[in-house]
Amino acid sequence: MHVLLSIALAMAGGLVLSRVVKLLKLPNVTGYLIAGLIVGPCCLNLVNQTNLGYIKIISTVALGFIAFSIGGEFKLEHLKKLGKSIVTITFCQALFAVAFVMLGLFALKFAFPDQIDTPMILLLGAIATATAPAATLMVVKQYRARGIVTDTLLPVVALDDAIGLMVFSICVALAKVFAVGEQLTFMSTVVTPLLEIALSLVVGAALGALLALCMRFFRSRANRLCLMIVAVLAGVGLSEMNWPMGLSLSSLLTCMMTGAVFANMRKDSLQILDGTENWTPPLYMLFFVISGAELDLKVIPLIGIAGVAYIVFRSMGKYLGAFTGAAMVKADKNVRNYLGLTLLPQAGVAIGMAQVVANTPEFAAQSSQIVTIVLC
Repeated sequence: MHVLLSIALAMAGGLVLSRVVKLLKLPNVTGYLIAGLIVGPCCLNLVNQTNLGYIKIISTVALGFIAFSIGGEFKLEHLKKLGKSIVTITFCQALFAVAFVMLGLFALKFAFPDQIDTPMILLLGAIATATAPAATLMVVKQYRARGIVTDTLLPVVALDDAIGLMVFSICVALAKVFAVGEQLTFMSTVVTPLLEIALSLVVGAALGALLALCMRFFRSRANRLCLMIVAVLAGVGLSEMNWPMGLSLSSLLTCMMTGAVFANMRKDSLQILDGTENWTPPLYMLFFVISGAELDLKVIPLIGIAGVAYIVFRSMGKYLGAFTGAAMVKADKNVRNYLGLTLLPQAGVAIGMAQVVANTPEFAAQSSQIVTIVLC
């Protein structure tokens, strides 16, 4: 089947299933993932494995826009208003999730050595940090939730994904060392990951500053939308390049920094960034449909123990981390008792991280299991 026809069928399936899940009061992303599973190689094979390989570039670009939009939320004046309590709670719940998942999975590896390896533990630990801002906001709006828990929750889930991307970049660099069997050195485990993160941030900052400068010469919404697309594509493209010393940039971190610098250099950034809503909905739909199509049902029985362990330990880390952070800053008891439960959902960013793993050649042995665990 022609690649363009596969894309059309993928989008049509996403649209149909989004209507079906709406009747069940589920978010559209659930419908898109189910649509991908139906049209993908595991079921109808309307989007076959070969065509999935061709259209993976759509997922890569969508990830760039997801990271760019996250960065756009981080205006310094907004961060100052959040206060130390929000930052403390966010760091605690994110780092507890990483620690619980990694320690739990290392214990699993000790008991069942054939079930999981070190690169997979590092990658799942990093992915555990991510929450789902879009899904969380959808539930808040659906139930018209108001109060101290909601007021704390929304800034936490926004800041959480930024921390998650940083942790993920470090863990990817470390996991590559273990995956290819390199000797562990200070250079490979500390210097190289830090250099890659720093370079990603510098390149992203440069693109963000250039984007803000170019906005002075282009006033129409259409031209400004084109400029933002250029900036994100450039960020993703530069990250995919082969850099000196074998360094590789994180496209997620680069695009997030582009959005953050742009947001802080333009007072009207929020209005300009709203323009991306004209471009991204079909892109995000395809991203989730493609992700669903890559779910390999045959792998599910093989990842049972690791998958259950990931869910259990991540849930414990998120809840206890939020509880500890709230207790440290003497937050309201409702925040302390219930915030952790609201941080359990995972969606866009976590699936994006799993796709980065799937697109990295060094993780060929772990990618199908990681993608399956995250999608399930």
